[in-house]
Amino acid sequence: MNWSFKIARIWGIDVYMHWTFLILLGWILLSNLGAGQTLAQSLMGVVFILVLFGCVILHEYGHALTARRYGITTKNITLLPIGGVANLEKMPDKPIQELWVALAGPAVNVVIAIILLAYFQITNSFPNIEEFTGEITGRNFLFNVFIVNIILAVFNMIPAFPMDGGRVLRALLAMRYDRGKATEVAAKIGQLLAIIFVFLGFFYNFWWIFIGLFIFLGAGAEANFETTRSALAKYQVRDALMRQFTTLHAFENLEKAITILLNGQEKEFLVELDNAIVGVITRNEIIQGLREQGQEAAIGRIANKEFITLSPHMALQEAYEQMLRAGATICPVMENGELIGVLNMENITEVVMLENAGLKASRL
Repeated sequence: MNWSFKIARIWGIDVYMHWTFLILLGWILLSNLGAGQTLAQSLMGVVFILVLFGCVILHEYGHALTARRYGITTKNITLLPIGGVANLEKMPDKPIQELWVALAGPAVNVVIAIILLAYFQITNSFPNIEEFTGEITGRNFLFNVFIVNIILAVFNMIPAFPMDGGRVLRALLAMRYDRGKATEVAAKIGQLLAIIFVFLGFFYNFWWIFIGLFIFLGAGAEANFETTRSALAKYQVRDALMRQFTTLHAFENLEKAITILLNGQEKEFLVELDNAIVGVITRNEIIQGLREQGQEAAIGRIANKEFITLSPHMALQEAYEQMLRAGATICPVMENGELIGVLNMENITEVVMLENAGLKASRL
C-alpha cells in the first residue's frame, strides 16, 4: 500500500504502518493534553492505542496464519487508523476453509479477552467499573484492553461484508448454495444492516452513519467482485484474447507513444526489445513520464518491467485474480514462447457483460 512503511516482519509476513496512523497518535496526544491531562496521563492514552492496535495486528495474523494452512499466502499486513488489513492472496474457495479463516481473527480477540479475564480472577484484581471516569490509567489499563477485545470480536462478527461476519455468513450459505448465490444473499443482508445503521445514526450516534456507509459500500464491492469472478468461471484466457494491438519499442521516445495514444483507443501498450517483451506501459505512466522526463525520454526507461505473462489455456478467472493482485491492467499472452495477443481489464469487462447478457463471449 502506498505511503506505508515497514515496521516488522513476523512469521514470514511483513507488517506495514500507513503514515496516517502517526497522525492518529499525535491527535490523541494533543487531545489529551488539551483536555487538561498531564503529559504522563496523555502518553498513557497513546500507549493504550498502541496496545489496541497490537491486538488488531494479532487479529490479522489469525486470518493470515490460518489461510497459510490452506496454502494461501499473505502479502503483508497494513496498519491503518481505522484498523488492520491482512492482504491475503485470495480467500479460500472451499466454504469450510473460508469459515475457519474468517473466524480466526475474532477468535484471537476472544482468546486475549479470556486470558485477561483469567488474570483478573487469579489475581483478584477485577476492577470496580463504577470508579471509571473514561481516562486511561495504570489501574484500569488492562480492563480497557479486555473490553476493547470483546468489542473487536463482536464488531467484526457483524454479518456483513467487509466484516469477518460477512465472510462467515457467506461460507455458511455456500455450504448449501453456489458461491455466487451465497455472496449475493450475504451482500443483501449486509446492505440491509447498513441501511439500519444509517437510519439509527440520525437518532443516536452519528458515527453509525459512517459505519453503515462503510458496510454498504463494502458489501456492494464484494458482490460485484464475486459476480465478475463467477461470470468468468467457464472461460479461458483465449476467449478474451485481443489479437490486434500495438507494441512500442524500448528505444522509441515518448512522443511516439503520445501520438499513438491520441490517435487511437488503446490506453496500455506492450514494450519490446530484440523481439522480446520487456515491459508494459499505461496511459498514466506515459503522462507521468512526459511530466518528469519530457517527450524525448526513451519508452524503455518509463515502462514497468514487472509484468505478468499469461497462457491462452489459463482459466480466465485465475488470470483476472492474478491481474488484480498485481495491479496489472494489461498482460502479454504467450504460447510456445511466441506472443499471440494481449489481455486487459477492458476485455475481461466485456466478457462479463456478454455473459450477463446470456451470450457466448468467445471470439474464436
